[in-house]
Amino acid sequence: MRFICFYFFLIDMNVVQRMIWDDDDDEVWQTTTYAVDIICSYYLSYIHKEPCMDSFHTGLVWLQEIMRGNERRCVNLFRMDKDTLIKLCLDLECHYKLKCSKKMTILEKVGMFLYVLALGASNRQVQERFQHSGETVSRNFHEVLKAMLCLSIDMIKPTDPTFSNIPPEILNDDRYMPHFKDCIGAIDGTHVSACVQEENLIRFIGRKGVPTQNIMAACSFDMQFTFVMAGWEGTAHDGRLFQYAINKQNLNFPKPPPGKYYIVDAGYQQMEGYLAPYKGTRYHLPDFQRGGRPRGLKEIFNHWHSSLRCCIERTFGVWKERWKILRTVPPYSFYVQRDIVVVSMALHNYIRRKALADPAFERLDKSPNFIPPDIFRDVDDIQAEESSQESGALQMNALRDQIACSLMLANNDF
Repeated sequence: MRFICFYFFLIDMNVVQRMIWDDDDDEVWQTTTYAVDIICSYYLSYIHKEPCMDSFHTGLVWLQEIMRGNERRCVNLFRMDKDTLIKLCLDLECHYKLKCSKKMTILEKVGMFLYVLALGASNRQVQERFQHSGETVSRNFHEVLKAMLCLSIDMIKPTDPTFSNIPPEILNDDRYMPHFKDCIGAIDGTHVSACVQEENLIRFIGRKGVPTQNIMAACSFDMQFTFVMAGWEGTAHDGRLFQYAINKQNLNFPKPPPGKYYIVDAGYQQMEGYLAPYKGTRYHLPDFQRGGRPRGLKEIFNHWHSSLRCCIERTFGVWKERWKILRTVPPYSFYVQRDIVVVSMALHNYIRRKALADPAFERLDKSPNFIPPDIFRDVDDIQAEESSQESGALQMNALRDQIACSLMLANNDF
């Protein structure tokens, strides 16, 4: 009966009469066949649809199974333990306006989002795992991303905004105390994968040989990010990002107060508040492991400067190791790719603060000299460009010499 009703709506009544009295009219039969094809297609598409996501093992059922199961399953799939995941859901709901919907709980929304970040899963893979349509997956991903960006504002900042206290990692370590007692953190740049249009490839393929976005970050000595600036093309020089970050007021870079300073590598400019190593002298820890113990004032300083600054390399390492999406970013818009970097760093800090025990952090805490390998290595060894001296550089040079002499006296056995 459905076909007959649709038929009379789609073809003219005169044609119907002609079809009844003249069976040999080819034009009438072609029109009829065409109309029936349309009706059948409409019926199968909108009236008698075969469901696609019809598994009884839905995303919520799967999540509930994980939350009742072994702790390791939750860590493997979402990169955090069950208690931390529950805390994150509650915080997003209570403080950052993430709401449940009629068909999806907060836990399922956050679980879906973390599944994408942790495993680099595509939209289709998430559809199959959580039994939701592609539109639902995309909409909820951006909804959680928006709430996570609000969380990032509270997570990515110094825990001691005035930098009035000496970091415990320096205070309780005779190797650095009292030489680096005024150091408040480390600054460095890193690269993550970028998915860009073909006309932008040249700007994004730098010394890594693949499209990347360049990121500048500052971290504390307990491996928490205190500042991040993402979204720059892979060919941008670290020094350019550094100058932009410290001079752009709306970025709220946590500048060092008078007498305090960050440690930076040779690619950054020596200036007031930013202490770089001696150039033209051995610096990186593997250089000392291969070439023997440091000799002389400059090498001793560079050795301990590098040892202290490696905290940011360790921070980058555990961050990239945790979130697989940073290695192969799906084809989101570039603004979304930038936001994913910021949000993943905020989650890194959240886990560091909230989790009672995290396998990734525990491994680094037990091995203070271990630095995870970078997922993107330089194609060529590019030496950092020499930067011109600016205001405050002489003061930092004097401070560097003073620390070097102090270290020389404290390590007179070298």
